[in-house]
Amino acid sequence: MTSESIYPLDESDWRLLVALQEQARLSYTELGRRVGLSAPAVTERMRKLEDAGIIAGYHAELNLAKAGLPITAYMRMSTPREESPRVAERLRDVAEVLECARVAGPDSFIIKVGVASIPHLEALIDRLAQYGQSSTSIVLSTPVPRRIVEPR
Repeated sequence: MTSESIYPLDESDWRLLVALQEQARLSYTELGRRVGLSAPAVTERMRKLEDAGIIAGYHAELNLAKAGLPITAYMRMSTPREESPRVAERLRDVAEVLECARVAGPDSFIIKVGVASIPHLEALIDRLAQYGQSSTSIVLSTPVPRRIVEPR
């Protein structure tokens, strides 16, 4: 099954996925207890969900401020269309770039960055200016930090 294939998710799959999004470090035994399946059934379903590309990875969620990056900002950047692939490649090598999305509309990219200070942000803006026009917004708070994806 390729990652582009549609994998039919049933109620048990969704219960597993919601539990994993809430706490990815749960053992298969604990996951089974929470969703009403045996550990072997959980193991098999997890393998299928991973093989189908629905579970793309397991990650630790960091408190950026405590990790020395108390300022998060979003940069909107416009580049000439023909330059977008080259700019995207360059952005992968910028340590401060936490996420980058190529978007439609007047902007080419929306870039989430984490920096240690306002002077650090200013220097980053200056470094990235070579790739195109940008506009930066500093995050004041995050009222919806991370949403759990559930069946619709």
